[in-house]
Amino acid sequence: MVSVGVSLSFAILPHYTLRLSKRKKLVNLWSVAEIYGILSETRQAFTPELINEACYVDVNANKAVFDSLRNNPKVHYDGKRFSYKSKHALKDKNQLRSLIRKFSEGIPVIDLKDSYPTVMEDLQALKAAGDIWLLSNLDSQEDIAYPNDPREGSSEEWYEAATDTAKRRAVAQSQGIQAKSKPKKKKNEISKRTKLTNAHLPELFKDLKG
Repeated sequence: MVSVGVSLSFAILPHYTLRLSKRKKLVNLWSVAEIYGILSETRQAFTPELINEACYVDVNANKAVFDSLRNNPKVHYDGKRFSYKSKHALKDKNQLRSLIRKFSEGIPVIDLKDSYPTVMEDLQALKAAGDIWLLSNLDSQEDIAYPNDPREGSSEEWYEAATDTAKRRAVAQSQGIQAKSKPKKKKNEISKRTKLTNAHLPELFKDLKG
């Protein structure tokens, strides 16, 4: 005969197992977030052993954490080391300038933000030096970086050749020119002909009434 104590133990076991499973998942999520933060901040490659030293997470002993890192689109794994994977592999201001020059129609700043830790400071430095323009896209409200390459001619020539509204606004601002506002469209006035047509509409449809 099964005692009451044993029955209660079996009843509580599923709940305990569920709680333990949830707790393990939370710990794994925390571990992945901790490792991801270290990779993002340092931009260094870490072996599992170095990760264990840095944040006390044994990646080799935790398959769930290992697989989560390996399958993360923002993490690169070369078979030995984990490292942060940015959209553009840049290391300094010179590489940043070279990349922007390849995008004559501009490149979203959001695509550059995670390139390396000081990229935003370097963007401002390039802007201050006159190497690039930093403008907001009128449609998406996102900041766009445009190249200001002297090889393309003077600012005036670039302004005439540019088809992008933001580029035109950039040159205008640099020269103290007020951007011309678009003329407002006049409201369509109702012509006498329209009035006459509307007046005769009942006659046009009277034969359809049955």
